[in-house]
Amino acid sequence: MDSSTDREEIARRATARVADIASATSAQLDDVARELQVELAQSISDLRGDPLMLDLLYASVESNVKTFFHVTQYGVPIDTVEAPWPAIEYARRLAQREISSNALLRAYRLGHRRALDWVAGELAGVEPDGRVSFAALQMLQDAAFAYIDRVSEQVVEEYETERERWLTNRSTIRMATLSALLAADEVDVATAEQVLGYRLRHDHLGLVLWADERMASMGPLERLGQLTSAIAQEVGSESAPLFVPQDRLLGWGWVPLRTRASIDLDRLARVLGEAGDEVKAAIGSVGTGLAGFRATHRQALQAHQVAVIGADQAHQITSFTAPGVRAAAILAGDLTNARDLVTSMLGGLAQDDESVERLRETLTVFLQENQSFVATAARVHLHKNTVKYRVDKAVQLRGRPIDEDRFDLELALAACRWLGPAVLTRTL
Repeated sequence: MDSSTDREEIARRATARVADIASATSAQLDDVARELQVELAQSISDLRGDPLMLDLLYASVESNVKTFFHVTQYGVPIDTVEAPWPAIEYARRLAQREISSNALLRAYRLGHRRALDWVAGELAGVEPDGRVSFAALQMLQDAAFAYIDRVSEQVVEEYETERERWLTNRSTIRMATLSALLAADEVDVATAEQVLGYRLRHDHLGLVLWADERMASMGPLERLGQLTSAIAQEVGSESAPLFVPQDRLLGWGWVPLRTRASIDLDRLARVLGEAGDEVKAAIGSVGTGLAGFRATHRQALQAHQVAVIGADQAHQITSFTAPGVRAAAILAGDLTNARDLVTSMLGGLAQDDESVERLRETLTVFLQENQSFVATAARVHLHKNTVKYRVDKAVQLRGRPIDEDRFDLELALAACRWLGPAVLTRTL
């Protein structure tokens, strides 16, 4: 059994080792935080948000990891620790989007476990004495539990405060009515129309509109609401559209349409362009009546998911009816399988490279034009010999003929077109 002197020496060495680990973490902070962000977003479906929410998740993780290791390195009393502001802001934004606080708490629990796994691995690599390593890990575990207990309580309190504020600042009845409509609950249509100020018994175009942080100081929700009205005017609506904010940078919209009205995407793109490149839109197909109200909204949400995953593709307007978007929306629900499909179907043609991207685009049109070099050349404004060169090069990179697995090939090309780097192979 260890003597008192031995125990004191082990405690001293363990304390020093904890300080060393905490100090060394600063050099790896970005990598550790990024790994945690990815793991949390993959493990908790409610946290798989748009780029803004993922950036806020990263900021929350990074600030918490940094604060915790400063606490352990310098022996800061836990009862004096305050939750870092990025963690507070992330909690507020989750409340605004009505994402359950259970998801937030689970993120802290999973982050706690993952951080301790990482620390254990670091200790095993630098401390040969098992007694010292165990004592250090116990110290870190106790400190981590105390930190998570204190900070999670603070962020949940802020979440609840923001949730109450958010609900107070909007029409609860209006949102409850809309939620019931979208959930296909039994609703009196006439009453719902009165509450929403929107006619449900005609044709609709569903919208998802969002802005980036550059508009944060310029009244983004007001601008998005104005954009909804501009779109309604462009398509010839004869009654007012419906715009429903989801948070300060995101909103849902419905535009009433005349019967059998057609949508000109080029004209809508001009409306978006006039609003500025800080805003983007996703739209569904035209729907009729209450069922169409729901369907066009679902499609707009799916088009929005495609747009934010393929953000590097920079489409200002993404339509669910555009060629390949419906397929990309399905693939976007499981990016792991989507990447597997792209890799297996395209081979070297799956590279995230501009020259390879041109080959994919030409091959896509070639397939759409029934493998006609002349028709493809006319569409892409190239000489047919150039088209033939690109198609031959694409086949060479793919490693097998284009008639082999034709359906899956076109599906993989659609995934590349709309989801971009999320499914492509990075070149070294």
